[in-house]
Amino acid sequence: MSARLSRGAHSVAGQVFALQAVIVLLLITAAALALVFQARFDSQRDARNRSLAAAEAFAHAPGLPEALMSHDPTAALQPLAEAARRASGLDFIAVMDLRGVRYTDSRPELIGKRASDISRAVAGESFTQVFKGQPSDAVRAVVPVRNADGEVIGLVGTGIEVENVSHAVEAQLPLLVGATAGGLLLGTAGAALVSRRLLHQTRGLGAAEMTRMNEHHEAVLHAVREGVLIIGNDQRLILANDEARRLLDLPQDAEERHVGDLGLDPRTTELLASGRVVTDHVHLAGDRLLAVNVRPTMAYAGRPAGRVVTLRDSTELASVSGRAEVARSRLQLLYDAGVRIGTTLDVARTAEELSEVAVPRFADFVTVELLEPVLRGDEPSRGGVYTEMRRAAISGIRSDSPLQPVGDLIRFEVPTAPMAAALDAGHAVLAADLNAAMGWRAQDSQGTRMALEYGLHSLISVPLQARGVVLGMANFWRADTPEPFDGEDLSFAEELGARAAVSIDNARRFTREHAMAVTLQRSLLPRVLPDQSAVDVAYRYLPAKAGVGGDWFDVIQLPGARVALVVGDVVGHGVHAAATMGRLRTAVHNFSTLDLPPDELLGHLDELINRIDQDEAGGAGGAGTADGSAEGNGNGSGGGGEDAEPDGRAGRASSVTGATCLYAVYDPVSGRCRMASAGHPGPALIRPDGRVEFPELPAGIPLGVGGMPFEAVEFELPEGSRLVLFTDGLVEDRDRDFDSGLRLLAETLSRPGRSPEEACSDVLATMLFPVPSDDIALLVADTRRLEADRIAEWEVPVEHSAVSRVRNAGSAQLVEWGLEDIAFTAELILSELVTNAIRYGSAPVGVRLIRDRSLICEVSDGSSTSPHLRYAATTDEGGRGLFLVAQYAERWGTRYTDRGKVIWAELPLTGGAEPQPPAPLDLEALEDLAW
Repeated sequence: MSARLSRGAHSVAGQVFALQAVIVLLLITAAALALVFQARFDSQRDARNRSLAAAEAFAHAPGLPEALMSHDPTAALQPLAEAARRASGLDFIAVMDLRGVRYTDSRPELIGKRASDISRAVAGESFTQVFKGQPSDAVRAVVPVRNADGEVIGLVGTGIEVENVSHAVEAQLPLLVGATAGGLLLGTAGAALVSRRLLHQTRGLGAAEMTRMNEHHEAVLHAVREGVLIIGNDQRLILANDEARRLLDLPQDAEERHVGDLGLDPRTTELLASGRVVTDHVHLAGDRLLAVNVRPTMAYAGRPAGRVVTLRDSTELASVSGRAEVARSRLQLLYDAGVRIGTTLDVARTAEELSEVAVPRFADFVTVELLEPVLRGDEPSRGGVYTEMRRAAISGIRSDSPLQPVGDLIRFEVPTAPMAAALDAGHAVLAADLNAAMGWRAQDSQGTRMALEYGLHSLISVPLQARGVVLGMANFWRADTPEPFDGEDLSFAEELGARAAVSIDNARRFTREHAMAVTLQRSLLPRVLPDQSAVDVAYRYLPAKAGVGGDWFDVIQLPGARVALVVGDVVGHGVHAAATMGRLRTAVHNFSTLDLPPDELLGHLDELINRIDQDEAGGAGGAGTADGSAEGNGNGSGGGGEDAEPDGRAGRASSVTGATCLYAVYDPVSGRCRMASAGHPGPALIRPDGRVEFPELPAGIPLGVGGMPFEAVEFELPEGSRLVLFTDGLVEDRDRDFDSGLRLLAETLSRPGRSPEEACSDVLATMLFPVPSDDIALLVADTRRLEADRIAEWEVPVEHSAVSRVRNAGSAQLVEWGLEDIAFTAELILSELVTNAIRYGSAPVGVRLIRDRSLICEVSDGSSTSPHLRYAATTDEGGRGLFLVAQYAERWGTRYTDRGKVIWAELPLTGGAEPQPPAPLDLEALEDLAW
């Protein structure tokens, strides 16, 4: 029994118990002393506060100043002071004069005697102190007493004797001692429990025995030639021996770090963190091939299990490891090539991506040459001998290579050169040692000598072929890499070239289709805008990089010096969208000749599109029976032939549903603008003061949807206003929403003093994306007003005698404008038009002459009946008036207004083109001609 106790006393557990017991005793003793001192301090502070509070209260008691000034202050104040002392639990309350002579005191023998150390209170300051002296040591407070004028007339002293304060502290000592004893017992019991637990875990071993055991453990762990890792359940490294650190190149502070923070390659990190059990798993870590074993550890004391990892360096598999790494890197390079080559549908960029992906992981330099037709997007010729190509891309580990730059013409004139041999054979050719490649050296002796001096020593030439057609050539060069290309490299280069050739061919075909669509689109857009005086116009059109869309714009001259501004967008890209755009633009031109209001024009356009779609859908399904079903083949299958279009795309290929259009008409005479929208964004309006607005337009549905009428809005534009019409590709894209684009457009258009051309440039410079995903059409129009002296108007009474007056007034106006050369023709036309309005129209009748780029004669009346041009028979008495107008006018027509119609005719401002009548006409007689 004594031996067991001796062993326990000398064990680590016994030493820990003794140390804990001493620490607990010291801590509890220190805590008890601190509590005693704290209690003493608290008692003394409480005595100060009570004394001061009582002194202040008594000093400010009502009637105290009068009692002090009475002939016997002691008789008046002694009973009051004693009552206050007993009520407050103080040892004394003394009322004194300014010399310190006591009027009251708890000890009657002290009344009339002077108190000491009261100078601060006499000076008007209240204070507390621990007083030591006669008659006893006390914690006291002295407070001045003031009269109504604020003068100090007396003093009040209160206090508690120090002996009584100490008694209060001593009363707390039993509680403190009891708490101290209880804490000591609990601390000793806790130390005993910890010691017992430690004794069980250490099995009673002493410090020397445990040190020796740890030394043995460390010696064995770090001496074995197998890496050992212990990883906790939280993926943190608990232990790593020296061999594991060497094999994985772990940092010095690897312990307690997360596996993902050790700087290992992703595959090794995944293996260590996965927790799966593996046995002799061959794993490539850096340049080492390791045999890995992973086993879980057993859970202990409620803690989750971790795992032990052992690593063994398989040096005998080094060669296999090298080949596996090369194969893996080649597969990774092919994967990267599939991802990186062909990201754009641009031939030159695709060639650059091929050259970039192979440097430096496979070659030190890569050059790509393409046939001229391929660069243009044309179909290259099949077969034949290729003797020259254009260099399209070059990449290398250095920029100072001796190879010819991009854009140079590369010739393959020597048949035995690797490039020419590869093109002739149709597969890759290897020149492992360029010093021995005589054909290559003979092709350009000076250039090859410079290449050899630079260090180029090995080459693989790969023809780029797709669909059996040669597109170009890729050459892989090595200079800084000492190893020459070998047979495995040749196979890999051919695979890489085959993948790149498909991407280049796709880009070539897209380039061709894109060029065709751009050519078609530009041929369908207006090349020259008409000469007109209503607006000063500038425009821009930019096709999308990913494919031409169906955006368009137009400026159409209308009668009466008016102008129509049009912008539209067809959903989709490619040739079909461009062709659809041309059809819509032609239709808008045709409808504009009818001089329809914007809402009616869009309605007719919508109806036309619906009819076209229905006709084309019916034509595509024409092979069916009368009830619309397909003709069967006799067995009820109803299947189509080999030429049948899958999913019915032939019937829907030409559908134009989804087109939008904005049509605006501006009148420079009145300054009013009327517009309507078919699902298109409204214009931006820049006021003369620079304010930018986006007028509210009724929301119209896109063209081709049908079923809803369109609504127009009209507003007056101040002179000098600017209208900006645009398609949605200008303001929105994948990285910017429509509202953000409008705000940016408004900021750009608010710049003052910019012409329409400058405004177009500013807008594109600010709004344009590097690679726009949609077409952009932009139309900037500065509005003008016709001067009042270029317009003449008259109201015409509904009587035949008014015709001559109007004709004479018009003749006089033409003379004032200096247009005497065309006065006769204008009078003739006015006579015919006014006569027709009076005879067949209704009031009110009005005449307006406008001198613009041509002379415009307008006659309005309240009737909606339009005259028709016809050939009168020789026996007819009338019917020739409108025929004469058509003969003498450059253009004429009719437009309808809200309250009738206007018949107009335009004449050139010079009389050179005026037909000369064989004999002077009697204008008065012409008034009687019937239409």
